[in-house]
Amino acid sequence: MTTRGDNETMNRTVVEAWLADLTFPHYMDTLYARAREFEKAHPEYEVRIRGIDFHDMPATVTRAANDGSVPAIAEFYYTQSPDALDMVEPAGKPVFASVEEEVGGRDEILGEPVVLDDLEPALRANYTSYGQLRSLPTVATTYHLFTNMTILRAAGVDEVPETWQDLRTACERIAQLPDGPQHAISWANHGIPFQHALAVQGGHIADNGNGRRGRAGKVDFTSKEMLAWVSWWQQLHKDGLYHYSGEIGDWFGTFHSFAGQRTAFRFSSSNDLGSTVDAAQRAGFELAVSRFPYNADVPYHGNVVAGTSLWLADGLDPATRDGALAFMQYLANPVNAAAYHKEHSFIPVTRSAFALLEREGWFDAHPHYRAPSEQIGMMMTEGRSPAGALVGKYFEIQDILTEGMHEVLAHDVDPVQALTKAQAEAQHLLDKYLAERPFSPWR
Repeated sequence: MTTRGDNETMNRTVVEAWLADLTFPHYMDTLYARAREFEKAHPEYEVRIRGIDFHDMPATVTRAANDGSVPAIAEFYYTQSPDALDMVEPAGKPVFASVEEEVGGRDEILGEPVVLDDLEPALRANYTSYGQLRSLPTVATTYHLFTNMTILRAAGVDEVPETWQDLRTACERIAQLPDGPQHAISWANHGIPFQHALAVQGGHIADNGNGRRGRAGKVDFTSKEMLAWVSWWQQLHKDGLYHYSGEIGDWFGTFHSFAGQRTAFRFSSSNDLGSTVDAAQRAGFELAVSRFPYNADVPYHGNVVAGTSLWLADGLDPATRDGALAFMQYLANPVNAAAYHKEHSFIPVTRSAFALLEREGWFDAHPHYRAPSEQIGMMMTEGRSPAGALVGKYFEIQDILTEGMHEVLAHDVDPVQALTKAQAEAQHLLDKYLAERPFSPWR
């Protein structure tokens, strides 16, 4: 919100920043500390941070927009980007401005170096819509295969599988071990693996290039890419190779199964790096972290970048605007982005931060932490852009998708039947979203 301060704040310009609380231990403490550091460097500013559960951010900011009290900065989860793009005030004015446009080609703001051109290319591409970088990435993660190499080698396999087909074969070999785990692999039934499984095949979950060439108006749960993934997954489960706890979104259960060596493989977010490395060391097994496998029947097309980004309110007075933009750059400077990576296992968002970690010897001492940056780097090297869906109401839509998958796994429902039903429900949600937002100011 645009405020100038008063006697209580010694005429400081106040920058309200509503940041996504990802509910990790001590996560918000880092952000509060960064705000206090920024204020010391810029005593003319006060940064007021409010942590909001990331699920609730769109609704919370919408209420603020209706009341005329939008914060200068709001942090949205990546699947909520359409909410930020489509959000308007009661008079129809966009709530958020383009970060790239507001930076206006400047190299520094209030002495803080601008990081836009230093962003990892895959991250910049992920938050670019209609030709401009709309928001500044902060948290960045991707999705990997975690492997217990001790069990894998015992099964006579020396290399981490790179394809679904080779992974299936490795699971079969593990199942033949006389003293091996009861199941070879597990991962949470969540929306994220669906996005990656489609992305590696070049598939989309919605029209208009997954909402990246235009506003997504139709969802597709029965594409050949989706059915290839779901059928492969279902067969692993039927054959006793994949363990499903019966709980949707069971991240903790799959982690504990892997950490306890009750499975040899696990798909999960790069955010789990720190806890998984620690678990492997405590249990005494060799860990490998590698790229999410692809379907050998089609060429590899890339992966999805997850995380959060900072959105800048439109119509701020120059002092508040520049204070907000400067704070954004400060959070992403090399030292802070590198520290964020070390503290929370997030991908360093800029090339300078990665280079700093490299010079410090961080990746030599912690080799598993290199895999996420290599995965997103490979995407751009091979000419692939992030393919994650920009679809309104995607949080709710992916819940419907996982419920459909639950029917496939738990009740052996035919994938086409389950996904057709889920698609109809998801389309109803998207139709409602679009009807409530008959136009987007960015289109």
